[in-house]
Amino acid sequence: MERLELQKDLVAVFRWTARLNMNEAVSNHFSVCLPNSNDSFYVNRAGIHFSRVKVSDLVLVERSNLEKIKKDPSLVDPTAINIHGEIHKRVPQAKCILHVHSKYATVLSTLKNPELPPIDQNTMRFYNRVSVLDNFGGLGFEEESKKMATCLGNKQLMLLANHGVLVTGQTVAQAFDDLYYFERACRTYIIALSTNKELKIASPEVAEKTAQECANYPIDLAGKHLKEIRSILDKEEPDYKN
Repeated sequence: MERLELQKDLVAVFRWTARLNMNEAVSNHFSVCLPNSNDSFYVNRAGIHFSRVKVSDLVLVERSNLEKIKKDPSLVDPTAINIHGEIHKRVPQAKCILHVHSKYATVLSTLKNPELPPIDQNTMRFYNRVSVLDNFGGLGFEEESKKMATCLGNKQLMLLANHGVLVTGQTVAQAFDDLYYFERACRTYIIALSTNKELKIASPEVAEKTAQECANYPIDLAGKHLKEIRSILDKEEPDYKN
């Protein structure tokens, strides 16, 4: 039952990401580790649009079948195996990994200075909490994946220069909530830049205080967020659980 609920959480996030138009064709990939593991994880089968992913479309990658899966790129995208496998293995807090080329985060990743200044509550949430891999080295094969794992360090989010964003979390709910709000934060910043007006940037003290308040919020808003998403999908797209 625990594994099935984990799968349903991940698939619900695929479906909702598609509704938000944050995925890209049949590329991008999400994964989540089995409980108490960092080298056995579910990831989406190659070639399926996020809006159609079902529980049965998740592939369990383990040591015992890793080499077999690597030999069949039609089963799991090779970049997914490399990126997610490497980060799950080397970064303890990365139990769930969500990687997308969402519109506004990707725009931010193309700027020479891709820092996200604290100009509103959402941008302050991520103040000093995003690592930046500032040299794009191609698609996420083995060498690039190792760079990603090293760059992420002890952060939860990583902006990939000229590429997109990668968000991690201890749970699917936590990772998706951060992905959702990071994209909104990037949207606010990019739209603010488009006005060509001077930005009102909060002080480091206020930005850090706000980030800590978000991290220590007394209600599990991330959990409630995902619960509501699943409730909507239960009514509108119940096949996600198949």
